[in-house]
Amino acid sequence: MNDRSPLSAPRHPSPTDDPLADLHTTDLSDLAIEADQQPRADVGTGTVQIGTGLSRIDALAKVTGRARYAAEHPADDLLYGWVVNTAAARGRITSIDASRALALTGVVDVLTHENRPKMRSLDLFYKDMTAPAGSPFKPLHDDEVHYSGQPVALVVARSLELARHAARLVQVRVETQPHETSMLAHRDRSHEPKSLKAGYSPPPKPRGAADAHWEDASIRVDTESYAGVEHHNPMEMHASTVIVGKDGHLTVYDKTQGSQNSRWVISRVFGLPARKVTVRNPFVGGAFGSGLRPQYQLLLATMAALHLKQSVRVMLTRQQMFTFGHRPETWQRVRLASDGEGRLTSVIHEALAETSRKEDYVEVVVNWSGQLYHCENVRLDYRLVALDQYSPIDMRAPGAAHGVHALEVAMDELSYAAGLDPLELRLRNYADRDSAQDLPFSTKALRECYAQGAERFGWSRRPRQPRSRREGDEWVGWGMATGTWDAMQMFARARAVLHANGQLVVESAATDIGTGTYTVMTQIAAAALGLPMEQVTFRLGDSTLPVAPIEGGSSHVTTVGSAVEGACEKIQRELWKRARHHVDGFAKVKFEDVEFSNGHLNARTGGLSVPLEQLVRLKGEDQIEAKYLLLPNLLKQKKYVRAVHSAVFCEVRVDEELGTVRVTRVVSAVAAGRIINPVTARSQVIGGVVWGISQALLEETLSDHALGRFMNHNLGEYHVAVNADVGEIDVLFVEEDDRIVSRLGAKGVGEIGIVGVAAAISNAIFHATGRRLRSTPMTPDKVMRRD
Repeated sequence: MNDRSPLSAPRHPSPTDDPLADLHTTDLSDLAIEADQQPRADVGTGTVQIGTGLSRIDALAKVTGRARYAAEHPADDLLYGWVVNTAAARGRITSIDASRALALTGVVDVLTHENRPKMRSLDLFYKDMTAPAGSPFKPLHDDEVHYSGQPVALVVARSLELARHAARLVQVRVETQPHETSMLAHRDRSHEPKSLKAGYSPPPKPRGAADAHWEDASIRVDTESYAGVEHHNPMEMHASTVIVGKDGHLTVYDKTQGSQNSRWVISRVFGLPARKVTVRNPFVGGAFGSGLRPQYQLLLATMAALHLKQSVRVMLTRQQMFTFGHRPETWQRVRLASDGEGRLTSVIHEALAETSRKEDYVEVVVNWSGQLYHCENVRLDYRLVALDQYSPIDMRAPGAAHGVHALEVAMDELSYAAGLDPLELRLRNYADRDSAQDLPFSTKALRECYAQGAERFGWSRRPRQPRSRREGDEWVGWGMATGTWDAMQMFARARAVLHANGQLVVESAATDIGTGTYTVMTQIAAAALGLPMEQVTFRLGDSTLPVAPIEGGSSHVTTVGSAVEGACEKIQRELWKRARHHVDGFAKVKFEDVEFSNGHLNARTGGLSVPLEQLVRLKGEDQIEAKYLLLPNLLKQKKYVRAVHSAVFCEVRVDEELGTVRVTRVVSAVAAGRIINPVTARSQVIGGVVWGISQALLEETLSDHALGRFMNHNLGEYHVAVNADVGEIDVLFVEEDDRIVSRLGAKGVGEIGIVGVAAAISNAIFHATGRRLRSTPMTPDKVMRRD
């Protein structure tokens, strides 16, 4: 021991102080915002562990309406903006007459390209952190019309209703030009994409002689599939509330998957110092990729606020949610060949996808076909067709949702051609290494997914031949497919502060789009320091917090979660050092021999224990603070292929007379590393399965290419899955622990839930009816019997 007075080591935790004591004197408006940003767990959770299933700590705030979304934050003298969109698909604006709108009492202004405030013009300033190569769209920049639905004016008024009414009075005249909006009609002018986009890898070079082996094969399939445009339809529509402070500081509440990404764009476009802009997104009502890039309402609300020096809110309507990016229209051709034992001898996967004329939006569509199964002869090709559309944007499992679908339907066809069970075909072509890069997988428990999923589903009882089982008016079919997605990790910072009253506050500019970020990060921190959940607060959704990536690609747990654990480990070590120097009996206790539980630091042997609060106060301090920078270990990670895998088994019931398909049962077996919270992880996979059903059977965008616009831009005609469309969904997690991907051993589960679901449904429809449907959605007109 040193010369300082030692502390005794009590065996029981002491009561904690009131966790909200420091807020009791706060102004009520500030308290509302503070409470929104800091959901807390219910009292009585006790010490938690990684892997414990816990309910969401933000649930109460959401169901009681205390959670505020982007369009719900109050401001004094708030003005409302309403977007005027043009119907023309391409052309130039010849005039905008806003006189009738401006004549209305309460209409403050109508902004157009002719009178907007000064904004920067260079493309570089409009590029957000996820932008693809090319020139980003600049709202109200000039008189050029690039696509139908483009915003061309913003009416600002003293009430939402007045702004909406006045917007109808604005007359916009456009000199139209010939447009092209059909990808299939313009396949002949496809081009190689520019590959500049975060997360995108171009197809690897061909290996072997795929074409020759396919031509010579006796067992082969040649498939074409088409997937039309899909639109994001989260419950919360895109909105931005820009609050102008007395000092000119902008506080922006934005529907975004990255507060720092939105701040980045605002500050650069308007030439503002980053310190003069704060973006907050404490709650996001779903996004699924639509919030990765800042949408146009953010720049419109900001320009109006700067122009009028007054707070402004702009919220898009459900119809306007169809006027920005979407999952791109995609055509694919997959050719597979095998030997007599069903082993792949050739894989050829080609894809065409749409993009805008302004940017080369890219996705990883075909690469999965060179990674998922073992084959020596592979050729992959991916090209783009530029159209007069808004640039597509990421949608849940971008690229994989379509690319893996095409592959897995083709694999099902090959299983019948080779006379093998679809599961057996996949096992015979199981890849222990990624042949394209000749690298091992960091972990890969796909065999276990196949085995456990098949057992749970009862796959062994599946009749071999299609049209083998009928119940009443419905044919019953079973299908399966494989799913895969990247296991990504980015970089992030986290800050943790342990207070003398036992309260732990952890911060990072992360986002919770409904995935459970609040809950899981709180759980990671609580488990690290052995605290009950109610003593831990995780702060997110504020651009002033430590840097975090956008919430996308199923990387938040592996990235921000690892940073949170890293910050908490620093506090662990500081507490341990204090115990060694100041507490009797701990002098020779190694760090590896202590544990944190029930608010105490405990020696694993000997019964030594000391409350964390006492260790915090040892140096006359009231807190211990630690910061952690999470940087991926690229030297280690690049030696492996990091991926999440799943096996999806599905039962459908098909009425051929009506063309209806009921998905009555789905089993999804997922290998996604160490599962931090099975409750929230399961919810993510269930949500993905529901969307897979929607993708397979319902979601269809109808376009009038003569007009160059989407026609069914509402939820009455653009159908998404509802409760009546969803049967039993069973999710199981296969044991896996991947310390290559993250220090937590975790991967991600946000994307993998949707991958393979539509293919499993398609394959089940074939097993039920003998009719092969490759394209999505598989609507009744395609399913209906044709004599």
